[in-house]
Amino acid sequence: MDKFIYKKSAGITALSASITDFKYKKHSHKEYAIGVTLRGIQQYNLNGSLQLSYQNGVMLFNPEQAHDGRAHDEQGLDYVMLYIEPQLLLEVIEKKDIVRFSTPIVYDYRLEQRILSLSNAILSEKDDALCSELLLSLTDSLIQTNLSTDYKKDNALIRKAKDMLHTNLENVLKLDEICKELNLSKFKFIRSFKAHTGISPYQYFLNCKIERAKQLIEKNGDIYSAVAECGFVDLTHLNKHFKSVYGTTAFEYISHLN
Repeated sequence: MDKFIYKKSAGITALSASITDFKYKKHSHKEYAIGVTLRGIQQYNLNGSLQLSYQNGVMLFNPEQAHDGRAHDEQGLDYVMLYIEPQLLLEVIEKKDIVRFSTPIVYDYRLEQRILSLSNAILSEKDDALCSELLLSLTDSLIQTNLSTDYKKDNALIRKAKDMLHTNLENVLKLDEICKELNLSKFKFIRSFKAHTGISPYQYFLNCKIERAKQLIEKNGDIYSAVAECGFVDLTHLNKHFKSVYGTTAFEYISHLN
């Protein structure tokens, strides 16, 4: 049976998941996502190539890196994942500019153990102070293994398009207005956006709406205000999209955190 448990501490979200049939839709997170495959094989497409994370594989996702996800076979899979805000990670490693993971999957025992220590502490609701200390240990291991400062920033047009999408989350996507502002044809814009981000403008927009709803739910615990503020038709509409990205409905998500 598919199972997803989310907990949050010290600004970090931890997920403990067991998947047999569930498949994540293509999406991205604004956070860094760092996880360990505990059992089975995790299969996902990343940057146009198929990735397989076997048992003890450490999976490393950069912010806004589009991916899907599923169990490789009928044996299913268990894994844990940590979602860390870019600002928090940069603060811990004392860097100003965004850094990137240079490899999507590594097999590193020390890094694996530090991810498991932090995820276990968050999932068992240990003190924030302990979680912060464990995060520091984890980032020390990350720096030694896999962080790269070689980062290709979005070009100005894509950055402007993203800003426009973010400021209109409560409305329907007005592609014509964005294209007029950028002075691009609709199809040229879609092609260019997809080449830079890995997902279409509509997928990106929907993703931002879901992520914004998650932030609002975490902040005030009110699912219905998130539905209204993020422009979803109703709770069923939000739940359907929320589940495709987080494996759980918005209602189940908030019940885990409380």
